[in-house]
Amino acid sequence: MNGTELEKSNKFIVVEIIEYIPNSIVIKTIIKKTTGNISAVSIDAGEGFPEKTIPFESFVQIIDGRAEIIIDGISYLLNTGQSIIIPAHAPNTIKANERFKMISTVIKSGYE
Repeated sequence: MNGTELEKSNKFIVVEIIEYIPNSIVIKTIIKKTTGNISAVSIDAGEGFPEKTIPFESFVQIIDGRAEIIIDGISYLLNTGQSIIIPAHAPNTIKANERFKMISTVIKSGYE
C-alpha cells in the first residue's frame, strides 16, 4: 500500500476497511486521482462536516447506519444502502445523529 490509497488488485469489503473512533470522523482514501476521488468515511454520533460548497458533483452511499445530509437547506435521511448525488455548487453538510459509514465519490472531470 502506498499510504494514500488502497493497494490495487486486492479484494476488500468497504465497510470493514474503516473503523468507528469515538468522537471522530475517519477518512480512508480508496482511490485518489486529479479527476476525482473515492473515500470510505466513518462518522461517530454527534459529529459531522461543516457546511461547504464545492464546484464538483459528489456521490454519497451509506454503507452502515443512518446519515442526515442537508443540501440547499433540505434535509435527507439516508439509511444503509441508500445513496444521493450532491450537485456541484450546492451548499451541503453531513451530520451523524447516530454513527454511520459511507462511500464518498467526487467527480472533478468536466469542470476544468
